[in-house]
Amino acid sequence: MLRAVQPETRYARSKDGHVAYQVVGDGPLDLVFIPSWASNVEVMWEEPSIARFFPRLSTFSRVLCFDKRGTGVSDPVPLAALPTLEQWMDDVRTVMEAAGSKRAALLGTHEGGQMAILFAATYPERTSALILVDTCARHVRDVDYPWGLPADRVPAFLQRLEQVWGTGSYLDIFAPSVAHDERFRRWFARSQRLSSGPRAAATMHAAYLERDLRGVLPSIRVPTLVLHRTGNRYIRVGHGRYLAEHIPGAKYVELPGEDHLVMVGDTETMLGEIEEFLTGVRPLPESDRVLATVLFTDIVTSTARSAQVGDRRWKDLLDQHDTLIRPELERHRGRLVKNTGDGILATFDGPARAIRCAQAIATSVKSLGIEVRAGLHTGEVELRGEDVTGMGVNIAARVMDAAGPGEVVVSSTVKDLVAGSGLRFADRGTHDLRGVPGEWRLFAVEG
Repeated sequence: MLRAVQPETRYARSKDGHVAYQVVGDGPLDLVFIPSWASNVEVMWEEPSIARFFPRLSTFSRVLCFDKRGTGVSDPVPLAALPTLEQWMDDVRTVMEAAGSKRAALLGTHEGGQMAILFAATYPERTSALILVDTCARHVRDVDYPWGLPADRVPAFLQRLEQVWGTGSYLDIFAPSVAHDERFRRWFARSQRLSSGPRAAATMHAAYLERDLRGVLPSIRVPTLVLHRTGNRYIRVGHGRYLAEHIPGAKYVELPGEDHLVMVGDTETMLGEIEEFLTGVRPLPESDRVLATVLFTDIVTSTARSAQVGDRRWKDLLDQHDTLIRPELERHRGRLVKNTGDGILATFDGPARAIRCAQAIATSVKSLGIEVRAGLHTGEVELRGEDVTGMGVNIAARVMDAAGPGEVVVSSTVKDLVAGSGLRFADRGTHDLRGVPGEWRLFAVEG
């Protein structure tokens, strides 16, 4: 699975201020990713789904991503006199010139799609292709445009947006597939706070809701791909159909899913469509079943400890626990699949690294006054979006159940695969694992 080291953030200078941008990869064609009005090129790499999304794009392109002025780590703009969409559109040209890009494909999502539409219509000589993902020509409903937000609900929506900005609210609409993932919710809230403040977010969103680019669509004369998720609750699928019907020659593809955030859900189908559109070659589908080493961890006696220290202190301990675990996963090339309440589920491409990561986690969390138990198994798992399922996952969970405080217990499969690694084991005998056929020999990692 593709991951990348966070690229260096650079600044492109225009007459109106500095625009922060990054270059990902060095593929044969340039692709400018135009985000929504809430972005931060530094913080986005903390989210694993984004740290996979951009490297996947970079397998066939050189990706330019940026924070438009007024957001993220770019220069601020006066809220009392926001740039027009035309002025903001110049940020795309500024970044392209700084990166030495004479012509590029544009990939716009959410509000960034409107900037991409205007740029493509204004500068067709600099636009090789236009890709619009889950975006719209206008967001507010009209007599001849029935899909948007009713106009009478706009003031209340903006007021609510300002009140809850930076808390992770609206995730059930923006990304229902990860709405119950507390780690993702904390990252999303942090990302919001570091993209702009509440007043700025509401002011920029108000400007977005006032726009109507329907009249621009017939002027687009570059190859265009419109992608829209059928269950998108924030920008409904009618918006995407309208774009495709009114942009000359546009190719339209509806994708399954309810998420609005471009980097979550079934991104591989989306990325495959984009790659085929830009290169003419459809990538071979990745197998949905792979061999992986699965790690489960769990905080020992978590219920009793939570009752002892109280809810607020326990939440702080869980946050510290997650903070300690993250660098260990990165160091050992693990992928955090999800938090499981009082522990984690992670996968690795090598069992020895997985064992050493589990040992490091068990050691590091002792500084918090807690202990974890860990279980590992290597087997075939089924990929379901960002999640993993299958018997290999079930076995790892049951192996963890056999571990004591501070212990790392592995299946015989794992032990046999790391022969010669220098790791030592104590035989724990055979066990019946609940819900798993047959008897399983388990081993505790020593030292």
